[in-house]
Amino acid sequence: MPHGVLLSGAPGTGKTLLARVVAGEAQAAFFSISASEFIEAIVGVGASRVRDLFAKAKQAAPSIIFIDELDAIGRSRQGSFSTSGNDEREQTLDQILTEMDGFDSVEAVAVLAATNRPEILDAALLRPGRFDRRVAVQAPDRVGRRKILEVHTRSIPLADSVDLDALAASTPGMVGADLANLANEAALLAARRQHEHVERADFTDSLEKILLGAPRGIVLSPVDRERTAYHEAGHALVGMLAPDADAVRKISIIPRGMALGVTLSAPDDDQVSYTLQGLLAKIKVAVAGRVAEEIVYGTITTGAESDIQQVTMIARHMVGRWGMSDAVGFVAVLPADGRGPLLPGAGETSEATQQLVDNEVHRVIDAAHSEVTEILTAHRQQLDNLAVALLDAETLDGIDAYRAAGLPMQAGAADGLSAWG
Repeated sequence: MPHGVLLSGAPGTGKTLLARVVAGEAQAAFFSISASEFIEAIVGVGASRVRDLFAKAKQAAPSIIFIDELDAIGRSRQGSFSTSGNDEREQTLDQILTEMDGFDSVEAVAVLAATNRPEILDAALLRPGRFDRRVAVQAPDRVGRRKILEVHTRSIPLADSVDLDALAASTPGMVGADLANLANEAALLAARRQHEHVERADFTDSLEKILLGAPRGIVLSPVDRERTAYHEAGHALVGMLAPDADAVRKISIIPRGMALGVTLSAPDDDQVSYTLQGLLAKIKVAVAGRVAEEIVYGTITTGAESDIQQVTMIARHMVGRWGMSDAVGFVAVLPADGRGPLLPGAGETSEATQQLVDNEVHRVIDAAHSEVTEILTAHRQQLDNLAVALLDAETLDGIDAYRAAGLPMQAGAADGLSAWG
């Protein structure tokens, strides 16, 4: 029997819940602890707690030990410097390794551990005989989201208008924790509105709050309001015209969070990989807000800050990680996690390659900027119509936005919009 199973995945995907389910299905005693609880200022306390935990688990066998957030004590020891806290962490890790090695083949004790960052774990933890079974806990697909919504709405009285299938289709990328939060927010909103049942509008408004942020209680001046309308209309119009862009789901010029306006686009189905054309379409849509300001007002503002960050990240990943630049080629020149700028002497990357990456990033973004300028200039009347509709309604659903722009809905987009009302 395997004695070590490592569950890895993004936060909220249900790793802890999965460990509890395994213990329940196996009818085994369940010992749960967070790795950070082992760490104390006094060296040796953590190792003592590990010994006590494993001793209790052996007495209660068959049993399962679950260690949450294993990376708190299981970080790689390569290149670590010695401090009192570091010594305590290493002694605790050594004790866990020793206890797992000490399991007899007949002992019915298994160790499950969960982490969000498996890449930083010490190699000794991952060798055969310890955490040699690794399970990647992924975000749920559309069918999985539907099942999770069923679980979290069992105790909530739902109106007949609520369509969980459509709601699942409108929440790509959400994990179990997100869906639980969505159901709870919808129930709270229905209670505030004194509804006897949670209605579709309660779910759509809660989803809007989670995805776009809560509305801010500020009043924009007419000038800022009009500029925001053109900025968001630029995003939306290019999203409607670019053949590989995601369908536009909602546009709003109501300030939310740190943004003065938002344009929500989402694919019809879950995506596990992106094409070159799809990534370029994302860049064009993100650039379009700034371009709309340039065309209409002949000047620019600070409103495109988040757009600039998004465009830069996508372009750098295309060039430095995904081999989508002919000049750089089929070579990875960015760190695996994509964090941080390229530094002189970092890894095997030369300064000439770093300069080439920067040049290619500029080329990709500048080409998208030029193409979007041509698109919005040629469709200026549709841009004006969409901005006027936004100024009048403040928020446009996908169907209304396409109608205001005088464009047909993208194939399949109407189905995905049903949850938005």
